[in-house]
Amino acid sequence: MAKILVVDDEADLELLIRQKFRKKIREQIYSFVFAKDGLEALQLLKEEEDIDIILSDINMPGMDGLTLLTKLPEANPVIKAVMVSAYGDMENIRTAMNRGAFDFVCKPVNFDDLDVTIEKTLGHVEQIKSTLKAIKENNILKMYVDENVLNFMTHQEFEKSLLINETIEATVVFIDICGFTAITETVAADDVVKLINDLFDVIVKEIISYNGHIDKFMGDAVMAVFKGEYHLDRAIDAALATKEKIAAIEAIRSGDHTFKPDVSIGINTGEVISGNIGSASLKRLDYTVIGDAVNLAQRLQSIAKAGQIVVAEHVYEQAKQSFGFSSLGTVNLKNKANPVNIYEVTA
Repeated sequence: MAKILVVDDEADLELLIRQKFRKKIREQIYSFVFAKDGLEALQLLKEEEDIDIILSDINMPGMDGLTLLTKLPEANPVIKAVMVSAYGDMENIRTAMNRGAFDFVCKPVNFDDLDVTIEKTLGHVEQIKSTLKAIKENNILKMYVDENVLNFMTHQEFEKSLLINETIEATVVFIDICGFTAITETVAADDVVKLINDLFDVIVKEIISYNGHIDKFMGDAVMAVFKGEYHLDRAIDAALATKEKIAAIEAIRSGDHTFKPDVSIGINTGEVISGNIGSASLKRLDYTVIGDAVNLAQRLQSIAKAGQIVVAEHVYEQAKQSFGFSSLGTVNLKNKANPVNIYEVTA
């Protein structure tokens, strides 16, 4: 139901409006509210946020209709006004339109014409609202979806290629906030959420600064993916920067508890499958990477201690000319048939 604000000081206008539009009022297509001048109209706009359009006279005591037009962008930037006035000379019409009026109807009113004008104005307002809603939803979407996914969604063949994937070379980084699970048992839930969001923000900034993208948040851990040129070097640089930034954060106190942030990081590079993983029938997809290289990165993170960045031997061999490493020996990793030689990135 459209809500229409009528602004006019003529006492009998309300009765006339209700008579001429009684069918649409009864069918709950239109709903009318009334004000005697611009000042009263502005007060109603504050009290009733669901008003869609305004029908306003020009010559009124208090605040006239032309002045009201200048106040509408601040009161409600979406609302549109149709001027309904006996002052239908070109000067008043031009002034009204220049101040933002959507249309102009002259008195005495032809109510059939007014009805068409109302429908046209309501359609325009609905288009504006739909556009603003789409912008708002897009901004919200950007908070939840990585930029790479949004770019993929704008691809011409997006819907046709929903379940198509590709094999690429990439580096996967798992970053876990150490000791966070323990603090959740003793700290209030809202404090926990704020704390982890603040720490995630530090981590994300470093990953983005080295042209990586966030694949997902998993409890108190972050999975990041680096693609393109020098993806391994950029991933290690991002991990070192993240470690340094987190280590520089002072101990956080919450009530009687103190938490000193630290991270454990696993890095692996290799062939991964990139694309949408999920169910087209359920309309639930996750744009991600999968494969043995991803699993190994997570396994390496799981054995890394606080402050460690752990890689497998093939990563060490590829990056040893550019970074410092120390050997951590050989370990058995879950679901790996053979022991794995691992190294810590030191600089």
